[in-house]
Formats: sequence, structure tokens, C-alpha cells
Amino acid sequence: MATQPKPIPEPRLPLTRDRVLRAAIELADETGIETLSMRKLGQELGVEAMSLYNHVANKDDILGGMVDIVVDEIQLPAAEADWKAAIRRTAISAYEVLLGHQWAANLVLSGPGLSYARLRYMDGILGSLRKGGFSAEMTDHAYHALDSHIMGFTLWQVGISAGLANTSSVEDFLRELDQDAYPYLAEHAQQHMKARDPDDEGEFAFGLDLILDGLERYRS
Repeated sequence: MATQPKPIPEPRLPLTRDRVLRAAIELADETGIETLSMRKLGQELGVEAMSLYNHVANKDDILGGMVDIVVDEIQLPAAEADWKAAIRRTAISAYEVLLGHQWAANLVLSGPGLSYARLRYMDGILGSLRKGGFSAEMTDHAYHALDSHIMGFTLWQVGISAGLANTSSVEDFLRELDQDAYPYLAEHAQQHMKARDPDDEGEFAFGLDLILDGLERYRS
């Protein structure tokens, strides 16, 4: 009887900085940034934790690299586009990217230093405002209004999502609520149960458009 050849094992992917960082992002997406450790990341990659130090300096280096990759996913303002349309696309892109990595907004704000991708993103928005006719002073105000909405709304949305996982449904909330004492809160809760207009882009876009429309009036 002929001897069956032994299966050839698949070659192990070489460990690289990019592979380490992307594995860290995947782990943070699945289980939360608080679970990220060198030991757990090594287990995820099938290597000893000490092997990671050939590619990253320490955990802060990993966090900074993770932020770089995530922020680099954001669509930057097109150079020759109308300032308002360009910034709107970038803001919505930033919101969607940060919401897809629910740990990222907090890390962008409180992480170790400003990453290259974050600097490029900031300069893109500032440049779009300046080229759109805003003064340096108004650009400063406009940038902070936009960044506060993007980051603040994202953090609020992440908090709401986490809270909903531990609370009852809207229907249960309304049954327990004294609707005579809090009629407007009851009305507000009922809005969450209504089917949304397909053309309604949601609360983030609504607030963003208020900011952009206000900036346009100041510019004029």
C-alpha cells in the first residue's frame, strides 16, 4: 500500500508592524480597547508577546499606530471641491469610520500625541475652510465647531449604543414612564419607534448641516 504524502503545512505569515497593528484594531473592535494587552495580542497572532517588541516599542506605540490606521480611513476634503460639500463628506466619513471603531474617538482625543494621519486630517479641513474664503480667525472657530460635533456626537452615540445593550426596549420604557408627568419625554421616546424617512440622514447629518449653514452665513 502506497504511503500517503504528509500534508505540507501552510507557511506562517511573517510578523510585521502593520499586521500587529491591524490585529490590535480587530481585537479592540471585537472586545473593547480595555482588553488590549501585549499578551492577548500575542495570542491573537500566535506568537509570544516578546516577539511583538521587534515591531512595536510598547503599548503606547501600538495605540498611536492604531489611531493612524483608523484616521487614515477618513475621506479627506477634495482639493478643488466646494468647501461646504467637501467638508460635509469628510465629516460624515469621519463619523462613520469612528463609529465603526467604537474605541477610536476617545483614543484620538486622549491618546499618546497627534498622529501623522490626524495632522493630515486636521490640515485638510483647515485648508478647505481657508480656501473657501474664511479668515484665519473664522477658520479657527469653524474647525472647533466641526470637530466638537464629529467627536462629541460620536462619543454620545457610542455611549447610547452601550447603554441600550443594558436597558429595556422603548416600549418597556414608555410603559414604566409616567407619561402625564413627562408628556414631552414620552413624545420624544415615541419618535424613536417611528419608521424613518428614507431621505432622512439622521441626527448627525442634521446637526452637521446646521453648523455648515451657519458657517456659510458668517462667510457671506
